[in-house]
Amino acid sequence: MQAGISPLLLQQRFLERFARRSIIVHAGFAPGWMAELLKEPGGGGHFRLDLRIPPGTPPSPIEWVIHRFVLPLDLPLPCILRVDNDAIYLRHLLHGEVVGHPSEILWMLDSIRERYHARLEAVAGGYRSFTGMPRAENAIEYDFTQF
Repeated sequence: MQAGISPLLLQQRFLERFARRSIIVHAGFAPGWMAELLKEPGGGGHFRLDLRIPPGTPPSPIEWVIHRFVLPLDLPLPCILRVDNDAIYLRHLLHGEVVGHPSEILWMLDSIRERYHARLEAVAGGYRSFTGMPRAENAIEYDFTQF
């Protein structure tokens, strides 16, 4: 990080832009996956950060969060992030070695505060990480009985 850029300011700007939103962190998608995502309700509303593009100098607030706090967690990609003011919840999108269908993202987001692989708790100028469910676990609980 370049001298003179306050972590508090980066965190504040990140939250101003992304609080109450979702971010998909990826390094490219399988052919057709993105087209399927855009067909889903709200599918175009997820911010997407492609890790194949190097961060700027200085990094933008989202690059700072992803490269400094998310990537060190070493979760499989792609993963979905739910950003709240006090925490970021992360869940990868894999079932074994296969990326799940984009329609599963809304189901995952519905329960992400209870079922996450990692949670980043906001602290002044950064995030402290906590583990959640095991990395190999990624079952989606579909509750079709509640209407």
